[in-house]
Amino acid sequence: MSKDKGIHLIAIGCDHAGYPYKAAIIDTISDMDIDVLDVGTDSTDSVDYPDFVHPVANAIEAGEADLGVLICGSGNGVAMTANKHQNIRAAICWNAELATLARQHNDANIVAIPARFIEKKMAVEIVQQFIAAQFEGGRHLRRVDKISQC
Repeated sequence: MSKDKGIHLIAIGCDHAGYPYKAAIIDTISDMDIDVLDVGTDSTDSVDYPDFVHPVANAIEAGEADLGVLICGSGNGVAMTANKHQNIRAAICWNAELATLARQHNDANIVAIPARFIEKKMAVEIVQQFIAAQFEGGRHLRRVDKISQC
């Protein structure tokens, strides 16, 4: 998937636990000819993950970014925070099949990666599959439309 397939910009953010994975993921996205908006963090110094999640979610909601990648130790904190945004569907993925299904069936627009539970190579593969997959619509659209009805 590249710019000619509709993905032009991906926003990425992480906390200190996710930082060691960020450069490899950015390189992978760039190799796919997709621009990256890196909102930080830029070290392994302890930080508060919401400070990096909200800019990623805001960029997607504003139409500035097409998709997002968030990385923290468990994936839970970044996913919970992102999913507080009305138009965000963040999915925690620890393998490539989950990333594909998150896009195909749930129209996820952010992938949340649990850095302390997977290898860097798997994180890169997850991002590649997340970007490559497309929402299938159909019966899944009816279900996705019900998510925000609360």
